[in-house]
Amino acid sequence: MSDHATDVGVFLARPLVARVAANTPQGPTVRPVWFLYEDGAFWWLTASSYSRLGAWLERDPRVALTVDTCDLVSGEVLAVHVTGKAAVVPLDRGRAVRTLVKYLGPAPETWPDRFRDALDDPTAGLVVLRPERQPKLRDLSFGAPSTS
Repeated sequence: MSDHATDVGVFLARPLVARVAANTPQGPTVRPVWFLYEDGAFWWLTASSYSRLGAWLERDPRVALTVDTCDLVSGEVLAVHVTGKAAVVPLDRGRAVRTLVKYLGPAPETWPDRFRDALDDPTAGLVVLRPERQPKLRDLSFGAPSTS
């Protein structure tokens, strides 16, 4: 395993996409999200103006979340999988900005308008998922393929 991913916190600090599985009235769905792992919980932005996730979580808060990598060149395959109950909470602007900085960089003036606008959306909130168990980093890496 590569040195930069030896611990779950370091791995989850990388700008990776999480996939969240939730229950909807039509059945299960999976959604990609940008997330922040902080204070032992996963956080991501949502707003009723562009997402139905909040309504789905009110009905059934049980979710599963996966963050993983698969680099065929280096052979790095790492994964974190958690389950728990998620809830929409009021927008914590500082936490929301930290989430966007993780993916878009430290200069909000360079972000696409839709991301800056999301911070001022009156329906915006954060989803918080406190995992049932401490997240563990699974290393499924394999030797990089030979180039000879």
